[in-house]
Amino acid sequence: MHLLAHGGMLPMYQPPVDGKTISPRRKGVKQGALLMLIGAVLVPVFGVMSGFAPGRLENVFAFFAAISALICFLGGPLRMLFAAIFEEGAKPQYQFSPRPNYAPPAIPQARVSALPPAAASPAAQWRQRPQTAEIVAPPSVTDSTTKLLDKEPKIE
Repeated sequence: MHLLAHGGMLPMYQPPVDGKTISPRRKGVKQGALLMLIGAVLVPVFGVMSGFAPGRLENVFAFFAAISALICFLGGPLRMLFAAIFEEGAKPQYQFSPRPNYAPPAIPQARVSALPPAAASPAAQWRQRPQTAEIVAPPSVTDSTTKLLDKEPKIE
């Protein structure tokens, strides 16, 4: 597909000039995954702290556990989904450039047919199909036994 689109030129790999850069899409997916991993740590920590906290602190830690669960486990996948759909991906790291010793072939202007010209007269040696209706079909194997049923038995 690349060869046809670029006139027979193969892509040549060009290393990135500005060093190692991460595309916004990949950065967003990483942020969403990191948010989910932080939630996997924060929610159990706040849950354990709310279990051991006395009095009003129990409610505060339970509130933080619920809020962190919502933010991390709902926000993480949503961030990844947003990055995958709307943000720009990585640019291709190759470009099409002609090789120094390669010259594309000249395309002929006149279109030549691949088949030879049609014959003026059809082939004369063509034989006709045989008439198979003249051949008599062989009798069936059951014909002779059925004829025996039609005969009346001799009574003696």
